[in-house]
Amino acid sequence: MPIRTLARLGALTTATAVLGLAVAAPAGAHVSATPSTAAAGSYTVLTMSVPHGCDGSPTTKIEIQVPESVLSVTPTRNPYYDLEKRIEELDEPLTDAHGNEVTERVASVVYTATTPLPEGQRDTFELSFQVPDVPGETLAFPTVQTCRQGRADWVQLSENGDGEELEHPAPSFEVLPAEDDGSHGSDATDATDAAAEEPGEGTTAEAARVEGSGPLSWAGLVLGGLGLLAGGTALARSRSTS
Repeated sequence: MPIRTLARLGALTTATAVLGLAVAAPAGAHVSATPSTAAAGSYTVLTMSVPHGCDGSPTTKIEIQVPESVLSVTPTRNPYYDLEKRIEELDEPLTDAHGNEVTERVASVVYTATTPLPEGQRDTFELSFQVPDVPGETLAFPTVQTCRQGRADWVQLSENGDGEELEHPAPSFEVLPAEDDGSHGSDATDATDAAAEEPGEGTTAEAARVEGSGPLSWAGLVLGGLGLLAGGTALARSRSTS
């Protein structure tokens, strides 16, 4: 193949790759949530990632709106922001997973920057909470990013659950069916504790250790005694000779 043709093909490949990166860049620049899935009823820590400012302007505030099915969240402190939980009263009291009556919920969590987040740098914001029992649904956390100049509202929701076509999709994750009770590791932990407390039928842990090492211990004592006896005999002979 002529060198000129190869050069043209190489230029075309490079241009295609650059175009692909240009198309993919906006999607990667969204305010996003991790993990992308969580089991109903489990406890999770949702991490919001803010990768840039507003058209080059530093970020001064992040407000994360909490879905109505989540009654309470515990936000993680961030040394560069002041933290506020905004509470709202419920129209009717609800019962949480522990059987407690709840009359209010956390409507949103606001991080106000003491040191604005510069353009070209990223930051993360964490919320800890129990995932509601709504398997199959997508939980969205609309987030408003305020900057020194302008703001970005990451609040758009997709009807089909696919937010790739949205310009400012709300951070979200899918709720999976609840895990089996054994998947939390409680059974394994109980079995381990039981093995430690009951190493053998009718014995305690200390007795098991003694019994398990009995033959070797007695053999060691016998050998030690023979050694002492041999040493004493040798010492007596050396004295009588001298």
